[in-house]
Amino acid sequence: MGCFLRRLQLLSTCMAFSLGASVGTWRGAIGNWSMFIWCFCFAVTLVILVVELCELQDHFPFWDNFLITYNCYSALLCFSASIVYPTSYLQFLPDSSYRGHAIAATAFSCIASVAYAMEVAGTRTQAGRTTGHMATVPGLLKALQTVVACVIFLFISSPYVYQQQPALVWCVAVYSVCFLLSSVVILLNLGKCDNRLPIPFPRFLVGQTLLSVLLYTSAVVLWPLYQFHEKLGGQPQRPRNVSCSDRLTYLVCIWDQRLAVTILTAINLLIYVTDLGQEHGHSQP
Repeated sequence: MGCFLRRLQLLSTCMAFSLGASVGTWRGAIGNWSMFIWCFCFAVTLVILVVELCELQDHFPFWDNFLITYNCYSALLCFSASIVYPTSYLQFLPDSSYRGHAIAATAFSCIASVAYAMEVAGTRTQAGRTTGHMATVPGLLKALQTVVACVIFLFISSPYVYQQQPALVWCVAVYSVCFLLSSVVILLNLGKCDNRLPIPFPRFLVGQTLLSVLLYTSAVVLWPLYQFHEKLGGQPQRPRNVSCSDRLTYLVCIWDQRLAVTILTAINLLIYVTDLGQEHGHSQP
């Protein structure tokens, strides 16, 4: 089953970036994000397949932990590409063979996401196998937090989205700090350094997640307030200029980027709240 899934992952990511490249997906930040994910997943999956076919995995003591972490992130990243690509690129393509290729690329991206997720699920249910922290619910939530933050960074890559107000700069700082904190937790678990902290690791997790919840709560209020409230310099209505037209421009409308960040901020806050509930439950004696 694992070998079949590996080949399915390889085929679907290869088809996704090949079809995406045929319609010029690499033009624009959104297209670059999707193409990078598909190419990266294809390349790493190919290396993994070669290592397993040559039976070299025993030479890497961290192999199982790396594999589950990679599969978790690949499932989440391909899923993000399957949503971001059609909503910001595919819908603007005219009815033609290009549109068909883009739809097929999205479909193969979805297949890749499912294939990676199935491998994660299979690893979790496999008896007698050490799955690692990333296969647990808290580990998956931490990975999801960082992936959602990466998509937020994608939409705020243009300084015009947030430069006009100090409150919006604060929100960008919130996204950055929380992303770094979640990344540190993941690295501590992967490196098995969680017992080297001066405080118990479960208490550190609760503190880190609680801080992130408080920071994201401020961002979920400030970001839409200063982006869409007219009295605070925001723009409540979607403009009808060239960048926000209903045709393909390879550049996402600034107003749409602001709206996307608003939605993603709320989603990540819910993920952090769920994570806080998980961590608080595990920290109880």
